[in-house]
Amino acid sequence: MSGFSKREDGFENLFAFDAEKRFKAEARRNKLLAQWFGERTKLTPEQVAAYATELIQHDLKHPGDEDVAKKLMDDLKTRGVTATATEIRAEMSRCFKLAAEQISAAG
Repeated sequence: MSGFSKREDGFENLFAFDAEKRFKAEARRNKLLAQWFGERTKLTPEQVAAYATELIQHDLKHPGDEDVAKKLMDDLKTRGVTATATEIRAEMSRCFKLAAEQISAAG
């Protein structure tokens, strides 16, 4: 294997590793968002777990943060809880940062 091929493989492996870490962090972020949502809407722990699964599945079907933010906004509104788009995006950012730290700490 040439030096270039080894280097190319190294970049591909790094990209795959980073993509996997991002995927895990987004899934964990969605679980943290479900907890935040549950606190605001007074859900039981079982309902929070079910909502976390729903958020993760929604994110897999509709990749991107905007769809998750819209779902949170719509679901909060349905339950009579008001939140601004800025609040939701700030919470998403906070949860992602926390999730990324947790993923890094776990190794």
